[in-house]
Amino acid sequence: MRVSAFSNFIFASRWLQAPLYAGLIVAQVFYVWQFIKELVALSQYTILGNEHAVHNMEGFSAEATTMLLVLGLVDVVMISNLLIMVIIGGYETFVSRMRLDGHPDQPEWLSHVNANVLKTKLAMSIIGISSIHLLRTFIESGYGHVSGEVMMWQTFIHLAFVASALALAWIDRMTLSPRQRSANAERGDEGVSYRSDDAAH
Repeated sequence: MRVSAFSNFIFASRWLQAPLYAGLIVAQVFYVWQFIKELVALSQYTILGNEHAVHNMEGFSAEATTMLLVLGLVDVVMISNLLIMVIIGGYETFVSRMRLDGHPDQPEWLSHVNANVLKTKLAMSIIGISSIHLLRTFIESGYGHVSGEVMMWQTFIHLAFVASALALAWIDRMTLSPRQRSANAERGDEGVSYRSDDAAH
């Protein structure tokens, strides 16, 4: 079937997204630098006892300060994981196939990624990040650094994220055919969409 030049032009426009994903890779570098800075601050505080290495934690116990610093590291890692999913999954879904089949380091989820899978995984990652922030808020509230109203609204926002993720997963599951559900169950990811070309196998 002959494809018109205008159709080829529209299809080629997907490469305009490539610089956006390159920019996210640069953002990933900044997060690595942020992680190193926070790790150095944690090391100086716990090993050298340098209280000036940490900021805005006056009045916290040593245990609470250490926990908050570690949660900060976990937060950076989870946001970095979110970036990786957006970069790899988004490029694979909307720009071009990466053709990593058979590669020993290929992520398991990449073998059946599509827009629905990406949305669900991003929603779950956001819930994880929100959980870290909520835990930090609870710790800080014990020392009077966070008001009850702020904690209440953060809890509501977190519950909204959870409800949105459940709704996405439910809608995604409802769109699957019985054959697709059976294939997903065999693969161990029931309730998650997979590529339409998998149904041909």
